[in-house]
Amino acid sequence: MVPLVKLTAYLAEYLSTEQVSDYPQAFNGLQVENNGKVNRIAAAVDACEIVLQTAVERGVDLLLVHHGLFWNPTTITGPMYRKLRSAMAGNLAVYSAHLPLDIHGQVGNNVLLAKALGLKDLKPFMALKGQPAGLVGGCTVSREVLIKRLTVALNSPVHVCAGGPEKPRRVGVVTGGAGSEVARAAAEGIDTFITGEGPHWSYTLAEELGVNVFYGGHYATETFGVKALAEHLSKRFGVPWEFIDHPTGL
Repeated sequence: MVPLVKLTAYLAEYLSTEQVSDYPQAFNGLQVENNGKVNRIAAAVDACEIVLQTAVERGVDLLLVHHGLFWNPTTITGPMYRKLRSAMAGNLAVYSAHLPLDIHGQVGNNVLLAKALGLKDLKPFMALKGQPAGLVGGCTVSREVLIKRLTVALNSPVHVCAGGPEKPRRVGVVTGGAGSEVARAAAEGIDTFITGEGPHWSYTLAEELGVNVFYGGHYATETFGVKALAEHLSKRFGVPWEFIDHPTGL
Protein backbone atom coordinates (compact mmCIF):
# COMPACT_ATOMS: atom_id res chain seq x y z
CA MET A 1 0.00 0.00 0.00
CA VAL A 2 1.17 3.53 -0.84
CA PRO A 3 -0.49 6.68 0.54
CA LEU A 4 -2.40 8.54 -2.16
CA VAL A 5 -0.95 11.84 -1.00
CA LYS A 6 2.57 10.50 -1.53
CA LEU A 7 1.79 9.42 -5.10
CA THR A 8 0.05 12.66 -6.03
CA ALA A 9 2.88 14.76 -4.59
CA TYR A 10 5.36 12.76 -6.64
CA LEU A 11 3.24 13.09 -9.78
CA ALA A 12 2.93 16.85 -9.37
CA GLU A 13 6.71 17.17 -9.27
CA TYR A 14 7.48 14.53 -11.91
CA LEU A 15 4.95 15.89 -14.44
CA SER A 16 5.41 19.56 -13.50
CA THR A 17 1.65 19.96 -13.46
CA GLU A 18 1.84 23.40 -11.83
CA GLN A 19 4.32 24.70 -14.41
CA VAL A 20 2.76 23.36 -17.63
CA SER A 21 -0.01 25.54 -19.05
CA ASP A 22 -3.09 23.72 -20.30
CA TYR A 23 -6.70 24.21 -21.34
CA PRO A 24 -8.78 25.45 -18.38
CA GLN A 25 -11.02 22.37 -18.37
CA ALA A 26 -8.08 19.95 -18.13
CA PHE A 27 -7.81 20.23 -14.31
CA ASN A 28 -4.50 18.37 -14.22
CA GLY A 29 -3.94 16.50 -10.98
CA LEU A 30 -6.17 14.62 -8.57
CA GLN A 31 -9.79 14.94 -9.66
CA VAL A 32 -11.41 12.43 -7.28
CA GLU A 33 -10.03 11.22 -3.94
CA ASN A 34 -10.32 7.79 -2.38
CA ASN A 35 -9.73 6.68 1.21
CA GLY A 36 -6.09 7.72 0.94
CA LYS A 37 -4.58 4.32 0.12
CA VAL A 38 -3.38 2.90 -3.22
CA ASN A 39 -2.92 -0.82 -3.75
CA ARG A 40 -3.51 -1.09 -7.48
CA ILE A 41 -3.12 1.36 -10.37
CA ALA A 42 -4.83 1.38 -13.75
CA ALA A 43 -4.09 3.58 -16.74
CA ALA A 44 -6.57 4.65 -19.43
CA VAL A 45 -6.86 7.35 -22.05
CA ASP A 46 -10.33 8.60 -21.08
CA ALA A 47 -12.17 8.90 -17.78
CA CYS A 48 -15.38 7.67 -19.39
CA GLU A 49 -18.10 5.70 -17.64
CA ILE A 50 -17.11 2.29 -19.01
CA VAL A 51 -13.49 2.78 -17.97
CA LEU A 52 -14.40 3.87 -14.45
CA GLN A 53 -16.77 0.94 -14.00
CA THR A 54 -14.11 -1.48 -15.27
CA ALA A 55 -11.53 -0.04 -12.90
CA VAL A 56 -13.86 -0.50 -9.93
CA GLU A 57 -14.73 -4.06 -10.98
CA ARG A 58 -11.02 -4.92 -11.16
CA GLY A 59 -10.25 -3.58 -7.69
CA VAL A 60 -8.28 -0.56 -8.87
CA ASP A 61 -8.01 2.31 -6.40
CA LEU A 62 -6.04 4.82 -8.53
CA LEU A 63 -6.92 5.50 -12.16
CA LEU A 64 -4.47 7.53 -14.24
CA VAL A 65 -6.05 9.14 -17.30
CA HIS A 66 -5.04 11.52 -20.08
CA HIS A 67 -8.50 13.00 -20.58
CA GLY A 68 -10.14 13.74 -17.24
CA LEU A 69 -13.70 14.12 -16.08
CA PHE A 70 -14.37 17.79 -16.70
CA TRP A 71 -13.78 18.57 -20.38
CA ASN A 72 -17.37 19.68 -20.92
CA PRO A 73 -19.18 22.11 -18.60
CA THR A 74 -21.69 20.01 -16.72
CA THR A 75 -23.85 19.57 -13.67
CA ILE A 76 -23.58 16.54 -11.42
CA THR A 77 -26.40 14.77 -13.24
CA GLY A 78 -26.73 11.96 -15.77
CA PRO A 79 -23.40 10.45 -16.88
CA MET A 80 -21.34 12.72 -14.59
CA TYR A 81 -23.36 11.66 -11.55
CA ARG A 82 -23.01 8.00 -12.48
CA LYS A 83 -19.26 8.31 -12.97
CA LEU A 84 -18.68 10.09 -9.67
CA ARG A 85 -21.02 7.71 -7.83
CA SER A 86 -19.17 4.72 -9.29
CA ALA A 87 -15.76 6.13 -8.37
CA MET A 88 -16.73 7.07 -4.84
CA ALA A 89 -18.62 3.86 -4.14
CA GLY A 90 -15.67 1.87 -5.46
CA ASN A 91 -13.00 3.85 -3.56
CA LEU A 92 -11.45 4.88 -6.88
CA ALA A 93 -9.20 7.94 -7.06
CA VAL A 94 -8.89 9.57 -10.48
CA TYR A 95 -5.75 11.47 -11.53
CA SER A 96 -5.61 13.28 -14.85
CA ALA A 97 -2.60 14.58 -16.80
CA HIS A 98 -3.21 16.18 -20.20
CA LEU A 99 -0.52 18.42 -21.73
CA PRO A 100 1.94 17.63 -18.91
CA LEU A 101 1.82 14.03 -20.11
CA ASP A 102 1.88 14.84 -23.84
CA ILE A 103 5.12 16.83 -23.57
CA HIS A 104 6.97 14.99 -20.80
CA GLY A 105 10.52 14.11 -21.78
CA GLN A 106 10.51 10.52 -20.50
CA VAL A 107 6.92 9.22 -20.39
CA GLY A 108 5.25 11.69 -22.76
CA ASN A 109 3.08 10.63 -25.69
CA ASN A 110 5.17 12.63 -28.16
CA VAL A 111 8.59 11.35 -27.17
CA LEU A 112 7.52 7.72 -26.91
CA LEU A 113 5.85 7.75 -30.33
CA ALA A 114 8.78 9.58 -31.93
CA LYS A 115 11.24 7.05 -30.52
CA ALA A 116 9.06 4.14 -31.66
CA LEU A 117 9.31 5.56 -35.19
CA GLY A 118 13.10 5.83 -35.01
CA LEU A 119 13.22 9.60 -35.43
CA LYS A 120 16.60 11.16 -34.70
CA ASP A 121 17.83 14.31 -32.95
CA LEU A 122 14.48 15.16 -31.42
CA LYS A 123 13.77 18.82 -30.71
CA PRO A 124 10.68 20.66 -29.41
CA PHE A 125 8.45 22.51 -31.88
CA MET A 126 5.02 24.13 -32.27
CA ALA A 127 4.26 26.39 -29.31
CA LEU A 128 0.97 25.82 -27.50
CA LYS A 129 -0.14 27.46 -24.25
CA GLY A 130 3.34 28.87 -23.74
CA GLN A 131 5.37 25.71 -24.30
CA PRO A 132 6.26 23.41 -27.21
CA ALA A 133 3.45 20.96 -27.96
CA GLY A 134 5.37 18.53 -30.15
CA LEU A 135 8.70 17.14 -31.28
CA VAL A 136 10.49 17.24 -34.61
CA GLY A 137 13.10 14.72 -35.63
CA GLY A 138 15.14 13.56 -38.57
CA CYS A 139 14.01 10.66 -40.73
CA THR A 140 16.16 8.37 -42.88
CA VAL A 141 13.51 5.98 -44.22
CA SER A 142 10.94 6.26 -46.97
CA ARG A 143 7.38 7.42 -46.48
CA GLU A 144 6.10 3.87 -46.90
CA VAL A 145 8.47 2.49 -44.28
CA LEU A 146 7.51 5.28 -41.90
CA ILE A 147 3.83 4.46 -42.41
CA LYS A 148 4.52 0.80 -41.64
CA ARG A 149 6.42 1.74 -38.48
CA LEU A 150 3.57 3.95 -37.35
CA THR A 151 0.99 1.24 -38.03
CA VAL A 152 2.99 -1.23 -35.94
CA ALA A 153 3.58 1.28 -33.13
CA LEU A 154 -0.13 2.13 -32.92
CA ASN A 155 -1.38 -1.37 -33.69
CA SER A 156 -4.10 0.24 -35.78
CA PRO A 157 -4.61 1.57 -39.33
CA VAL A 158 -3.20 4.96 -40.31
CA HIS A 159 -5.00 7.40 -42.60
CA VAL A 160 -2.44 8.96 -44.93
CA CYS A 161 -2.38 12.19 -46.87
CA ALA A 162 0.59 11.68 -49.18
CA GLY A 163 0.95 15.36 -49.99
CA GLY A 164 4.66 15.60 -49.29
CA PRO A 165 7.92 13.91 -50.28
CA GLU A 166 8.36 10.17 -50.66
CA LYS A 167 11.57 10.52 -48.64
CA PRO A 168 10.71 12.51 -45.49
CA ARG A 169 13.48 14.42 -43.80
CA ARG A 170 11.86 16.50 -41.04
CA VAL A 171 9.03 14.73 -39.24
CA GLY A 172 6.87 16.49 -36.67
CA VAL A 173 4.90 14.61 -34.01
CA VAL A 174 2.01 16.10 -32.02
CA THR A 175 -0.22 13.39 -30.60
CA GLY A 176 -3.97 13.86 -30.25
CA GLY A 177 -6.05 16.29 -32.27
CA ALA A 178 -3.49 18.59 -33.88
CA GLY A 179 -4.39 18.10 -37.54
CA SER A 180 -5.69 21.67 -37.78
CA GLU A 181 -2.12 22.86 -37.20
CA VAL A 182 -0.78 21.55 -40.52
CA ALA A 183 -0.04 25.08 -41.78
CA ARG A 184 2.01 25.84 -38.68
CA ALA A 185 3.89 22.58 -39.11
CA ALA A 186 4.68 23.44 -42.72
CA ALA A 187 5.82 26.95 -41.70
CA GLU A 188 8.30 25.34 -39.30
CA GLY A 189 9.83 23.27 -42.09
CA ILE A 190 8.07 19.99 -41.40
CA ASP A 191 7.60 17.83 -44.50
CA THR A 192 5.73 15.04 -42.69
CA PHE A 193 3.32 15.68 -39.84
CA ILE A 194 2.14 12.88 -37.56
CA THR A 195 -0.86 13.45 -35.32
CA GLY A 196 -4.03 11.71 -34.19
CA GLU A 197 -6.84 13.42 -36.05
CA GLY A 198 -7.72 16.59 -37.89
CA PRO A 199 -10.61 18.37 -39.61
CA HIS A 200 -11.63 17.52 -43.16
CA TRP A 201 -9.94 20.58 -44.63
CA SER A 202 -6.56 19.69 -43.14
CA TYR A 203 -6.13 16.94 -45.75
CA THR A 204 -6.49 19.18 -48.80
CA LEU A 205 -4.49 21.97 -47.17
CA ALA A 206 -1.65 19.52 -46.55
CA GLU A 207 -1.68 18.57 -50.24
CA GLU A 208 -1.53 22.23 -51.23
CA LEU A 209 1.33 22.89 -48.82
CA GLY A 210 3.29 19.82 -49.92
CA VAL A 211 3.16 18.08 -46.55
CA ASN A 212 2.53 14.43 -45.70
CA VAL A 213 0.05 14.02 -42.86
CA PHE A 214 -0.40 10.71 -41.06
CA TYR A 215 -3.58 10.59 -38.99
CA GLY A 216 -2.97 7.79 -36.51
CA GLY A 217 -6.11 8.25 -34.43
CA HIS A 218 -6.55 10.51 -31.40
CA TYR A 219 -6.98 7.58 -29.03
CA ALA A 220 -4.21 5.42 -30.50
CA THR A 221 -1.57 8.14 -30.39
CA GLU A 222 -2.30 8.88 -26.73
CA THR A 223 -2.06 5.42 -25.21
CA PHE A 224 1.72 5.64 -24.79
CA GLY A 225 1.95 8.16 -21.96
CA VAL A 226 -0.55 6.72 -19.48
CA LYS A 227 0.97 3.26 -19.88
CA ALA A 228 4.51 4.54 -19.36
CA LEU A 229 3.49 6.68 -16.38
CA ALA A 230 1.68 3.80 -14.67
CA GLU A 231 4.65 1.51 -15.28
CA HIS A 232 7.00 4.15 -13.88
CA LEU A 233 4.92 4.49 -10.71
CA SER A 234 4.68 0.72 -10.40
CA LYS A 235 8.45 0.33 -10.47
CA ARG A 236 9.08 3.24 -8.12
CA PHE A 237 6.45 2.42 -5.50
CA GLY A 238 5.97 -1.33 -5.94
CA VAL A 239 2.28 -1.12 -6.84
CA PRO A 240 0.86 -3.36 -9.61
CA TRP A 241 -0.69 -1.70 -12.65
CA GLU A 242 -2.77 -2.51 -15.71
CA PHE A 243 -4.07 -0.77 -18.81
CA ILE A 244 -7.80 -0.46 -19.44
CA ASP A 245 -8.23 -0.31 -23.19
CA HIS A 246 -11.35 1.37 -24.52
CA PRO A 247 -10.54 2.47 -28.10
CA THR A 248 -12.85 4.80 -29.97
CA GLY A 249 -11.39 4.20 -33.43
CA LEU A 250 -11.04 7.98 -33.77
